[in-house]
Amino acid sequence: MVAAAAALADEIGFSELTMGRLAGRLGVRAPSLYKHIASQDDLHRRIAALAFDEAGAAIGTAIQGRAGRDALAAAAGALRDFVLTHPGRYAATLGLTPTGPDDPIMLAGRRGIGPFEAVLRGYDIAPQDMTHALRAVRSVFHGFAHLQVSGGFQWSTDIGESFEYLVALVDRGLRASSDTDRADHHT
Repeated sequence: MVAAAAALADEIGFSELTMGRLAGRLGVRAPSLYKHIASQDDLHRRIAALAFDEAGAAIGTAIQGRAGRDALAAAAGALRDFVLTHPGRYAATLGLTPTGPDDPIMLAGRRGIGPFEAVLRGYDIAPQDMTHALRAVRSVFHGFAHLQVSGGFQWSTDIGESFEYLVALVDRGLRASSDTDRADHHT
C-alpha cells in the first residue's frame, strides 16, 4: 500500500495525495485503509521512509568504485535523478520532524544521507565539520533538483550544463576546505 501511495504521489503530487484518492487507486473504500495505516500522517511518514531508503540505495549504487569529484558527481546526479523521477515521494521527505532517535524517519534519513557521508570522507573533511559539509552539500543539490522539478529554471541555458557547473563548484569548495583544514593543523 505504501508503494502504491508513493507512486500515486509521484503522479499527482504529494500535496494532492489523500486517503480517498489512494483508496480509489487501490479499488477499496477509504475506511479499509485504516486497517493498514493509522492516519494520513502515518502514511506520509511511511512514504518518506521509503523515499529516503530508495534515494540512499540509488546514491549508494551510483558511487560504488568512485572517489573524489567522480563520486560527488555520481551522488549528486543520482539524487537529482531520484527527485526528477519521484517528485511526490521525495516531497514527502521534506519538513518532517523525527519523534526520537528510533523513529523510522530518523533511521531512514541516516541511511539516505550515508552515501554522501562516504563521498565527503574522500575529501578529508574534519570530523567536527562533517555535519556542516553534509548540510551544505544536501542543501545545494536538493535546491537544484527541487528548482528543476518545480520548473524553476526558465532560461534557455542547458540545465545539464548548469548542473555540471554546480558539481565542479562544490568539488572545488570541498577540496579548498580540506586543504585549508590541513594547513591550519600544520601551522
